[in-house]
Amino acid sequence: MVNEMPAVYFTATIRIRDQGRYQTYLDRYDEAFAGTGGEVLAVDDAPLTLEGEPLAGRVVLIRFPDEAAFRSWYDSEAYHRIVVHRRAASDADVQLIHGR
Repeated sequence: MVNEMPAVYFTATIRIRDQGRYQTYLDRYDEAFAGTGGEVLAVDDAPLTLEGEPLAGRVVLIRFPDEAAFRSWYDSEAYHRIVVHRRAASDADVQLIHGR
């Protein structure tokens, strides 16, 4: 059996307060994300809550082949230059989930 590194999943629930500033983040996102090995699996502005409290805001799910690939994006200078716009325009709950 091949010893594979487990995939990791970035998830964020984002409550946008300033759509214009958030759009600045989105306009520059693809350039910062290119070449990281990540794949955006879902973006949903109205997720259906099956149990518990409804999530408020946009939910984003991104898969990376491993944590090193995730770090190549999240810790990059390119992402740090744009994430200031997301942080100024929204409140977010962000997690990294280790999977298979």
